Amino acid sequence: MTYDSILRACGFSETELTRGTLSVTTPIDGSEIARLHQHSPAEAETMIARAHDAFLRWREVPPPRRGELVRLLGEELRAAKDDLGALVTLECGKILQEGLGEVQEMIDICDFALGQSRQLHGLTIASERPGHSMRETWHPMGVTGVITAFNFPVAPWSWNAALALVCGNPVLWKPSEKAPLTALAVQKICERAMARFGADAPEGLTQVMVGGRELGETLASSRNVPIVSATGSVPMGRAVSSTVAQRLGRCILELGGNNGAIVAPSADLELALRAIVFAAVGTAGQRCTTLRRLVVHESIYDQLLPRLVKAYESLPIGDPLEDGVLVGPLIEQSAVAAMDRALEQARADGGIIHGGGRVHTNAYPNAAYVQPAIVEMPDQTEIVREETFAPILYTMKYQRFEDAIALHNGVPQGLSSSIFSTDVRETEAFLSATGSDCGIANVNIGPSGAEIGGAFGGEKDTGGGRESGSDAWKGYMRRQTGTVNYSQELPLAQGIKFEI
Repeated sequence: MTYDSILRACGFSETELTRGTLSVTTPIDGSEIARLHQHSPAEAETMIARAHDAFLRWREVPPPRRGELVRLLGEELRAAKDDLGALVTLECGKILQEGLGEVQEMIDICDFALGQSRQLHGLTIASERPGHSMRETWHPMGVTGVITAFNFPVAPWSWNAALALVCGNPVLWKPSEKAPLTALAVQKICERAMARFGADAPEGLTQVMVGGRELGETLASSRNVPIVSATGSVPMGRAVSSTVAQRLGRCILELGGNNGAIVAPSADLELALRAIVFAAVGTAGQRCTTLRRLVVHESIYDQLLPRLVKAYESLPIGDPLEDGVLVGPLIEQSAVAAMDRALEQARADGGIIHGGGRVHTNAYPNAAYVQPAIVEMPDQTEIVREETFAPILYTMKYQRFEDAIALHNGVPQGLSSSIFSTDVRETEAFLSATGSDCGIANVNIGPSGAEIGGAFGGEKDTGGGRESGSDAWKGYMRRQTGTVNYSQELPLAQGIKFEI
């Protein structure tokens, strides 16, 4: 498939692709594939006002009816899966299977949110006052701003949008300026779903604002955007949360993920090997859930490491649109520079490096293809504790299980984690309060990848946010406690007497 055919299949016209100043390149070969119009802060304010007007109408639509729109969105995504998946690959460089998988996540969350549209329930609470009843209800919160990163350009939007829409909230999307085409393609899909849904879907229910940091700042600072969900770096999350906190708004943050895995003596090494390689090199190491630290018991280290190195040496690296390729490019040259700096520091700290060099420099001189690296480290040094967004896997040894947990938890980030073990005492300890300190903890699977049925997110520098699954819908609503006096008396709470 050609780049042009992918863009045309996603509904882009020549005018849309050439009318602006934002240069969009594909990491596959570094070539420019579009020049898009960028929204100004003034245009962003107009879009926020339009979204607020949409909220005033959308909140009156019954939740099951709102769920019908999300059902239609899921249908449209199913029809567009192949085309949108290819566009994800074209714009962010992940292999086609991963691009298709990301669109499948969007479909899955639509199915999930449809069911939840009939389950937005509160509680009936016993009152201490006779002749009184208490209830807890949940109501739409308002416009939901969604800021997404380049590496997963569409799925995180859907985790927020599907739930926000059934909860009664319009959605304003500010995608990464490195991956705006996928967002615009999804907006076209939304418009098709809304056209089928009918007049109950107000204008401005879903919108995409294209541009740089200043648009994110506009979203974060607006009182008409009570919820801001932001996915990206820790510095970005701190900036967004600080701005939102100044106006006492609500943040949902998905930030750093320096994820670790423990390989215990009882581990099934064949299973662990396959899980480790995918978790460490999938999306060329550019996932928030990428495996970056491997803590291996000293008794099996020398069995596992040579097999890992051999597997890395055989990885097919190249054009992610081609069949059989397992590792595509990094997003841009600056990512290669960051990887090189991390490897230099690891070597200075005593690390032994396997792989890590540039590849395909002749075939793709303007792209950023690298050989994933394994680095044997004598200890968890500062560079290991940092998250480098590249395919670097640091390996370390441990003797006691308590030491492995300490190494695992001894980083600022707390997103995802895993243990490979067939010892139930170890696996249960890993999942306990004294085990992994991450929001996601897995047994005998890697830390990378998640299902929409479980809440996604983590602690510490990961930001504490939760998206998708479980009761994450509550993050998009406001809770109200109501008390009804159906008696002819007026008893006060706590037995207070106040006679007039």
